[in-house]
Amino acid sequence: MTLLEKRPQPSRAWAWATPLLAVALTLVAGGLMFAALGTDPIAAIRTIFYDPLFNPLFAGYSRPQLLVKAAPLILIATGLALGFRAGIWNIGAEGQYIIGALCGAGAGLALYPLDLRLIFPLMVVAGAAGGWAWAMIPAILRTRFNTNEILTSLLLVYVAENLLASMAVGALRNPDGGGFPGSRNLSQWGSSRNVELIPDTGLHWGVVAAMIAVILAYVLLQRHLMGHHIRLAGQAPRAARFAGVNPSRLIVFCLGLSGALAGLAGIFEATGPAGQITINFNVGYGFTAIIVAFLGRLHPVGIVLAGLLMALTYIGGELASFTLGIPAAAIQAFQGMLLFFLLAVDVLTNYRIRTWKGASA
Repeated sequence: MTLLEKRPQPSRAWAWATPLLAVALTLVAGGLMFAALGTDPIAAIRTIFYDPLFNPLFAGYSRPQLLVKAAPLILIATGLALGFRAGIWNIGAEGQYIIGALCGAGAGLALYPLDLRLIFPLMVVAGAAGGWAWAMIPAILRTRFNTNEILTSLLLVYVAENLLASMAVGALRNPDGGGFPGSRNLSQWGSSRNVELIPDTGLHWGVVAAMIAVILAYVLLQRHLMGHHIRLAGQAPRAARFAGVNPSRLIVFCLGLSGALAGLAGIFEATGPAGQITINFNVGYGFTAIIVAFLGRLHPVGIVLAGLLMALTYIGGELASFTLGIPAAAIQAFQGMLLFFLLAVDVLTNYRIRTWKGASA
């Protein structure tokens, strides 16, 4: 009989091995899915993971885009990871991402057509504030009424999506757009444009912000008292209470910070790659960032590597859809497999497999 036996201490080796195992299992299961869809699985995997980096036909464009695609994922996942480490489960980063974009774009468009250098920084601050304020709703509900933040933050995503649709055809709609939904093109208006830092790469201030967030999160976790409180609350909640950790303060801090970073990701995307607020502005970065956070083991450096990997699946997935005709839904399922297998094999971090010969069922 085979059973799971709890380890005396979580295995550090398995903690870092399980992401690699999850990736391997995802490749196998994804290959079977692509084969079932009538696509050569080897060609599909090669197109997703190899061609964007090494195929001369695509690498020139895809390599610089890797950081651009990874930036919002890294920004959002860094904030989420801090809360997850403390046992605070913000599942609504997608909504905070949307509200950040709406608030930032609204602040800039309210000043159109002024040409001032301060407009873009104002939009960035407004975007962060919008994401923070949206995250404060589940934070206050949790601290005041003990409401589950998983449910409230997730349900607020759908509220944010309806606000996005309303704003795209209402208050933020381009009056010169011929009645079509969507705001003015923020990437073409000089005052609100998220400028390209290195010509012909697409790299913008969002990439810089993501790297700064990673560095500050690492310093916070390793060198600051709040980082110690975050780790202690997640590893030993009872000990954290005896150590004087204020649970309400920790909840407000973690949810607020993750909301602000999600809002930053939203406004950098709206003023950069997306270029405008549209009904379909949100592309699931807030949900994909959950995969990135766990795949990176909730560690800032790991999140950078996981963000780059997920960005590669975005770019390679688009390439596979274009060249091989793989449905976009299949690419999304392939990405979802990564989280499924990660959660499945992560049990080996805390449990070992034991087999007893002769045992009865």
